[in-house]
Amino acid sequence: MKLSNQSTVPVYTIAGASTARPLPEWLARKRRRSLKRDPEFANRIELLQDFEFEEASACVRVSENGEWAMSTGTYKPQIHTHYLPHLSLSFARHTDTLNQTFILLSSDYTKSLHLQTDRSLEFHTAGGLHYRTRLPRYGRDLKYNKRTAEALVPVVGVNADGSGEVYRLNLELGRYMKAYEVDVGGDDFESLGGGALQGGIRTGAVNCAAIAEESHGLMAFGTSLGTVELWDSRSRNRVSVIGQPQSSLDSDLEATPQITALEFHRSGLNFATGSSTGVVHTYDLRLPVPLLKKEHGYDYPIQTLKYLTPSSRSSSSNGSENLILSADKRAIKLWNSEKGDHWTMIEPAVDLNCVEWLPDSGMLLTANEGRQQHAFFIPQLGPAPRWCAFLDNLVEEMAEDTEDPHAFNTTQQGAGEVYDNYKFLDMKQLGEFSLDHLIGQTNLLRPYMHGYFVAQKLYEQARLLANPDMAEQARQKSIQQRITKERESRIRGNKKVTVKVNRRYAEKLAAREEANEQRKAERVLRRGGDEPQQMSTADAEVAEEEVDVVPKKKTERLLDDARFKSMFEEEDFAIDEQSREFVMHNPSTNTEAAPRKRGLTAVEEDELDERRGSSGEDDDDSEDEDAAADAAALRARQQGKRRDNDAEDPRKRIGSTSYKKGAGGKTSQSRATQEPQMRISSSNTAFKKQKDRQSKAFGDLASSLPAKQRASDARANWGNSVGEKEVTFAPSKPPKQRPQQEINADAGRDRARGKDRRSASGNVFRQM
Repeated sequence: MKLSNQSTVPVYTIAGASTARPLPEWLARKRRRSLKRDPEFANRIELLQDFEFEEASACVRVSENGEWAMSTGTYKPQIHTHYLPHLSLSFARHTDTLNQTFILLSSDYTKSLHLQTDRSLEFHTAGGLHYRTRLPRYGRDLKYNKRTAEALVPVVGVNADGSGEVYRLNLELGRYMKAYEVDVGGDDFESLGGGALQGGIRTGAVNCAAIAEESHGLMAFGTSLGTVELWDSRSRNRVSVIGQPQSSLDSDLEATPQITALEFHRSGLNFATGSSTGVVHTYDLRLPVPLLKKEHGYDYPIQTLKYLTPSSRSSSSNGSENLILSADKRAIKLWNSEKGDHWTMIEPAVDLNCVEWLPDSGMLLTANEGRQQHAFFIPQLGPAPRWCAFLDNLVEEMAEDTEDPHAFNTTQQGAGEVYDNYKFLDMKQLGEFSLDHLIGQTNLLRPYMHGYFVAQKLYEQARLLANPDMAEQARQKSIQQRITKERESRIRGNKKVTVKVNRRYAEKLAAREEANEQRKAERVLRRGGDEPQQMSTADAEVAEEEVDVVPKKKTERLLDDARFKSMFEEEDFAIDEQSREFVMHNPSTNTEAAPRKRGLTAVEEDELDERRGSSGEDDDDSEDEDAAADAAALRARQQGKRRDNDAEDPRKRIGSTSYKKGAGGKTSQSRATQEPQMRISSSNTAFKKQKDRQSKAFGDLASSLPAKQRASDARANWGNSVGEKEVTFAPSKPPKQRPQQEINADAGRDRARGKDRRSASGNVFRQM
């Protein structure tokens, strides 16, 4: 995507020979690796896939709905149809002969009429060639009149009466109608072929035609004599004839300028003509003389004329609604149709054959000599079509990039370049530079709005006189900018704090000091530099006296202060981050807490009760007494050890358990002695045992167990795995319950009956 010209109206070349060099296929395949390094080839934009022909393209048309583009070219003669929303080639179709021009009969590509160079007309549909018919003479142009459903073909040569003809092929009836007879000056009998069917070499011809479809419906035919005849399709008669302009008659030309292009304005009142000498005239049907004459400058025949009028009233107000497009084989020019002012120009590297404008957009498609067809985009003419709306974003991005050589930069050229050598100053600034006495005395000050434009040289001299130290200030400012830039780009690593104790607190202090230094540096930079501001004379004297009386103290870091040195070296000053006081003062600090000892669950307590209860009810009382004695001895030892530890280390932290039990020290103890207490006693030993067990801690319960049972429980738990729970189910036979009568009978006996009683059967296996 390149910028074709750096005028006030930029033109971007989207596709064409100037954006990507045309290379043969075999050479492109061979140099594929080297082309990857070519910046021009790598940055190319292929707007439409295969928008090209092997040798050249002859004509291009866009459908009425704006979704299809059909073009013809050679060699071999073929037709390419592109589906624009997909940006791809829909199909390619070959023909027998070269195409001269064609028109689209439907709103899409399904119906088209092609004028071939072998005097034939071909009707094409979506499926292919539908019908072909022959013409008596060679055609020059092709138009379709929608009101009468007739195809108009201006041809070369004259009939028996010596008049030129415009063939009428009625597509509704399927036959030729009587042709329009146009005066072309007769046959050329002096050259070869005079008087024959096709006429001589320089015989008269009807070169072009135009129809005012959106207004009155008049038809215009341009002749080789330089005249334009207007016909009415309703009466099938000539309405008027417009002769050659007086300027063409006065010019010394060897041959008479012919009319090669015609175009009606949408209003139907204006129309334009293009001659074989590269001159464009605009006419008003109410006046016999041309309104405007515009010379193309290349002396080539005008091939395309188009009024760039938008199809809706939502057009931009930048003056593009009064533009007219004229093109010969060298250049495309856009100019104002009322005043003739030049707007912009496109000059491709190859010769042009046809130019097509996409309505309500800034896109132009061309058929030209060379392999690739061209596509141009003019943002000020209109927005990009909806099928390539991304072009608007690309243009805006290129305009913002000041370093892109292909971008449109409004600061280089434009309307503002008139005041490049002037500086705008208001009245206050003129007084500061002592230039207010020049108001009305010289032309170096030009009044504008609320100030004056001052010559740049005068402004530089006045600023230097007003501030002699300007050069030194500018130098210091540039140095400071470089220092600031280096500071911003500097990589600041975390300073490693080397302390033995309280490392986390030391890192926090270091980060806080670094943040304070950064804020101080930013505050100094906002004031204008690293140097402090200058003080007045009185303040300086007072400061000197203070310096004499009290010496300055150098600020030291807290980590380097000798008063707090032992805080980061001795273990006695270590901060316990697991204590409750630290967590309350620092709730957001993530502390690595030590793993807590898990207490027994309800299932584990029941299992422990079952193991303890296996010895029988007879031993419960004795075991309870032993357990109570052992627990009391253990608590006494623990309390003595705790008192010794408190006496040795008064800084020992308060545990959560003792803190909860103590509930604040003496106050909680006195409160406990004063308040009434509730005690529940029961005659049920098992219930009392369960209550005592629930009120005791796990350590007290473990210490109250006999040594023999603790050893057996430890051996039973040797096989337990870490991290998972192993559950083993051992089926057992439930004990038999004795009848109630036997229980009542044995109630007065000292021992049970069944223990010493002999079994009725001596079979041991029956008892298993």
